[in-house]
Amino acid sequence: SLLKYVTAINSRNRNKKQQQRRGAKIHHTNTYQSIKMAAAKADSSTNDTTPTTSSTPTPDVIDVTIHPLVLLSATDHYHRVARGTRKRAVGVLLGSASRGSVDATNSFAVPFEEDSKNSSIFYLDHNYLENMLAMFRKVHAKERVVGFYSTGPQIRPNDLRIYELVQRFVPAGTVTPPVFVIIDVRPDRESIPTTAYRVVEEVDSSVPGGDKTGGGAAEVRKSFAHVPSLIGALEAEEVGVEHLLRDINDPTVSTVANLVKAKLSGLSTLTEKLVEMKDYLTAVSEGRMKANSEIIANMQAIVNLLPNLNVEELVRSMLVKNNDMHMVIYLSALIRCVIALHDLVLNKIAYNDEVGDGLGDVKEKKAVKSDGEEKKEEDGDSKKGDRADSKKKS
Repeated sequence: SLLKYVTAINSRNRNKKQQQRRGAKIHHTNTYQSIKMAAAKADSSTNDTTPTTSSTPTPDVIDVTIHPLVLLSATDHYHRVARGTRKRAVGVLLGSASRGSVDATNSFAVPFEEDSKNSSIFYLDHNYLENMLAMFRKVHAKERVVGFYSTGPQIRPNDLRIYELVQRFVPAGTVTPPVFVIIDVRPDRESIPTTAYRVVEEVDSSVPGGDKTGGGAAEVRKSFAHVPSLIGALEAEEVGVEHLLRDINDPTVSTVANLVKAKLSGLSTLTEKLVEMKDYLTAVSEGRMKANSEIIANMQAIVNLLPNLNVEELVRSMLVKNNDMHMVIYLSALIRCVIALHDLVLNKIAYNDEVGDGLGDVKEKKAVKSDGEEKKEEDGDSKKGDRADSKKKS
């Protein structure tokens, strides 16, 4: 009886455990199904919102980095096509873009012609552009069209139409819009030779017509807005540029002259920027331009960074340092002059020791002439004596 009682209890416990396991499995399946349904709802919601996110406006271009290869190819293109004329060279920029930063690493020239009299007439070879893009994709698959360049040196009316043509070759789904870069190839330019622009849309409400009340109708116009441009290079490009500069370096020009030239170019660029700031403030004060709070804040920050030159100690220290530097430059010039004269004298002395100064030959010739004259005089005297003796004998 005891064994029957124990087996009955064990069977009851087994039944309870099986029921508990079945309930846990049902609970787990229900929770899994609920989680799966929630995930499906989330996927459907994201799929519904994906087109709206793709249709959001494209971000602005923060900056544009131009590599040395682009500058070299643009300069070569200009010298081959438009050197000595009023024409300009146009090409396509290749590279990459991420988070609004455009990196132009390569470029190629495009056949381009425009009428000098009628600015609305121009020609750009589409077939050539497509073939070159196809060949570049075979070599550099990661590089894509990021914009186009022009040797300018200013923006022209056709640039907006060229921008629309180049925009067709930008890959689909690209977030960052293409840029327009003016590469100034003039040798007298002392600042950065690149100026970058992006296209912005402006609403102009001053267009006549539209409604019946005689008011203006708003019109959307595209224009170029300035973007900061940089000159950047990879390590391999820096090595190549250094090798090119070795051939251009002039050994006759001293380091001091190069430093002075760099200072002068920097001061001239600073003068140009100050004049540009003055013109902008004058235009804003006269109402010809709208005031930009960001530009005015940058100007205020620049003015605040200027030192106070009214302090006597600062003025005196600057004068003392300036005089010391001029004294060192003057003494170094004198020492170079004296060393050059000393080397010239030593060179002359060494030349005279090897070849002769030329005076010894003249002295020898004079000595030979004097000896010949003395011999002739002696011969003449002897002849006269012989004649006198012959007369006496006769």
